Amino acid sequence: MKYPDIESKRLFMRELTLKDVEAVYTHFSIPEVTRFMDIEVCKDLKEAEEIIAFHIEDSGCRYGLFSKENKQLIGTCGFHCWSTVDGETKAEIGFDLSPGYWGRGLMQEALKEIIQVGFVLMKLDYIEATTDIENLQSQKLLRKMEIIQEEELKDDLLYFTLRNKKSD
Repeated sequence: MKYPDIESKRLFMRELTLKDVEAVYTHFSIPEVTRFMDIEVCKDLKEAEEIIAFHIEDSGCRYGLFSKENKQLIGTCGFHCWSTVDGETKAEIGFDLSPGYWGRGLMQEALKEIIQVGFVLMKLDYIEATTDIENLQSQKLLRKMEIIQEEELKDDLLYFTLRNKKSD
């Protein structure tokens, strides 16, 4: 599936490609970016290539978030684990942002657009998200986006779900 480029007020978003390897390396070599992720800090360009290749080969998509202000990659956001379970289509959303851009509402701006890709283009019935129990900022963001926290806690992860409000 071809995913469209997206423009918001302060961001330009497009699928990551192997041409982005240096920017991805720079971004994922910041310990605060990977702190709550299931990946280690990037140590070299090969690891950055592997991150991009994983998302290219996986079902779903991963957008690079580029600041309109300076054209730099400042984060990523997108879907993985796209599947159908019990007749419903779902995917997990993931996101990360460079610390210098935290607290500005940029990820909320990006998620608003990316969620629409999930519901309109991918035709998802629902979107899932997980956060480490200590990742309070991501939990706050998900709640602000009206993504509902589930009661269940597994492996120190909180689970969140957003259902598509499409009309039948």
